[in-house]
Amino acid sequence: MNIRCTGWNSIYKSGTVIKKQADGEYMLMLIRSRSCVSIDGAVMQLPADTLFLFSGSCTAQCSTDECAMVCDWICFDAGDEQELMESLELEYDRPICFADTEFICGLMRNIAEEYYSLGARRLKMLDSLMRILLVKLSDARLHRDIAVQTSEPHYGLLIELREKIYRNPQMKWNVDTMAAYVNMSRSYFQHLYREIFGVSCIADVISGKIEKAKEILSETDCTVSQVAAMCGYDNEEHFMRQFKKNVGVTPTKYRKQV
Repeated sequence: MNIRCTGWNSIYKSGTVIKKQADGEYMLMLIRSRSCVSIDGAVMQLPADTLFLFSGSCTAQCSTDECAMVCDWICFDAGDEQELMESLELEYDRPICFADTEFICGLMRNIAEEYYSLGARRLKMLDSLMRILLVKLSDARLHRDIAVQTSEPHYGLLIELREKIYRNPQMKWNVDTMAAYVNMSRSYFQHLYREIFGVSCIADVISGKIEKAKEILSETDCTVSQVAAMCGYDNEEHFMRQFKKNVGVTPTKYRKQV
């Protein structure tokens, strides 16, 4: 992978145009602000922390209601790794949203810092970091099939809600609270959520809690009771039952395995 230029936490004025790149070049951009992105006439209202992988064949215009647009970006070409790019089956010129944007943001920051460093292994580090980033994009396509429908004004809010659910597993999420967040009726919200994400909203809430619990168990010495509380469970036994049902082992056994 050959990085042509990159920036982290860059600030641009609203209405910035992403022009067509040369053949074989790509622009990866994480837009940190709420934005309106227009690509070849299709207009999308998007939440903060939306990622795009722009191909060389499109021109996009990015605007925001805020005073400026904040983004992280990488302009690169595949070099001799075009076969890898094709094998990952990446989606171009479409919004990609992650439950954990902090990881993506941190990875792009590492790439920017390494790019401007004078380290002896700079090029190898950049190549490795770019491979990790692109694999994560491919993983998002395969496992978090988030298709933003530009004709439905609620889709951007649903994506934003899902990110909030995964970032805040300690909150007492229920159907009424989530439906109110996107200003929908209870029944329509449940139908639309399952249609977009392939799971029920409650199942997603549980997944967010369990993923956070696994992270805490593997990275800290917190007790099972503390982990349960941090993930929004009032009852430790209920947490343990739900964890084993979803992971296959108890929290204690999971910790020993990792």
